[in-house]
Amino acid sequence: MQDRSEGDINLGDARSAWQRDYIDAETRALLEEDSRWFLHQALSTPCLNVVERSEGIFLVDSAGRRIMDFHGNTVHQVGYGHPRVTEAVTRQLATLPFSPRRYTNRAAIDLARRLAELAPGRLNKVLFAPGGTAAVGMALKLARYATGRHKTLSMWDAFHGASLDAISVGGEAIFRRDAGPLLPGTEHVPPPAMAARFFGEDGRAHERLADYIDYVLEVQGDVAAVIAEPVRWTTLEAPPADFWPRVRASCDRHGTLLIFDEIPSCLGRTGTMFACEQFGGVPDMLVLGKGLGGGVFPMAALIAREDLDVAADRALGHYTHEKSSVGCAAALATLDVIRDENLLERSRELGSYGLSALRRMRATCAVRGLGVSFGVEVESAARAERVMYRCLGNGLSFKIGGGNVITLCPPLTITRAELDAAFAILDEALQNA
Repeated sequence: MQDRSEGDINLGDARSAWQRDYIDAETRALLEEDSRWFLHQALSTPCLNVVERSEGIFLVDSAGRRIMDFHGNTVHQVGYGHPRVTEAVTRQLATLPFSPRRYTNRAAIDLARRLAELAPGRLNKVLFAPGGTAAVGMALKLARYATGRHKTLSMWDAFHGASLDAISVGGEAIFRRDAGPLLPGTEHVPPPAMAARFFGEDGRAHERLADYIDYVLEVQGDVAAVIAEPVRWTTLEAPPADFWPRVRASCDRHGTLLIFDEIPSCLGRTGTMFACEQFGGVPDMLVLGKGLGGGVFPMAALIAREDLDVAADRALGHYTHEKSSVGCAAALATLDVIRDENLLERSRELGSYGLSALRRMRATCAVRGLGVSFGVEVESAARAERVMYRCLGNGLSFKIGGGNVITLCPPLTITRAELDAAFAILDEALQNA
């Protein structure tokens, strides 16, 4: 069975047909070699194509085709190979390429301070990790130590990473199916995006979902944390403005921590530094990742309230690259670029422009956007796949979420002309695929 909850399918007939039309003999040989040596798994190996270079908003494949990357695994807020990021990494490589775990370094200290200054509310204590999944694991462990409880409440369909602890709180079947026993005490509720399906279509479904979450926290009585994406990133769906404040109040009432997973949505993707700033619910912990490393280095962070600094005699992370000098240099340069190039304002301005442009297109079912991040919902997974491969053939790459939602997440550095060119490709595909 093909699960379409996350991403496109890497074993479908449409992919094979696209490869017959667009993959030359040399690239095919490389793909076969890749398939020979890597373990196969859904969503990646076998791979679609081979890339040789990345620059700005573009990927360049082995045949020399330039592809506008509106997917990028959401790591490319400042584009690929931004000179300030590569310069910072090169400079750090020349002086301190690795920082052993028992030591700190200036870049790590500076980055922790910068993130604490940027984070909302009283979030001012930081831990770094080599990836978002690991940072989620640290948050789950800290919630246990801080509360003395082990249960969690999270959303079906949510994605928090691919490790066993992360898929336990996650809710996508493609990651959980046949995995065997997961973490105990990982309770789930319907996601906000599905509230009307379960709680009625009279406009009060999200109120009832918030009330249900409050009920679960009350009857369980020992839930350590609610962990959630403030915006469901795979389909780019945000709940109403009063939803997270209601959940925040319930957490406070029942002694439960609120953890927001902003691994893909942080650092300006939605027009603010953090998506949760737009929804009125300040968490007790915030998990960042993806773009934090500037599209160069794998970096993630956990930012927590200072009063949750209660595990000095435990190991929350203990990762080899915990205070990576190179990763922290890349992250600092990324934050500098976002600030100095006014990318938050740019995200809002281009987001408004792009959303209007998408709404003028024909043959779309629903369009939504947050900053320079857009979702175009079509009527079926089959059509979404046809549109995607037609766009790939014309030089535009993006992700399909939830089976039928075209998600478009370009770098914040994209120009209006580049956005227009990408949307022209999409418009043509929507009319003809």
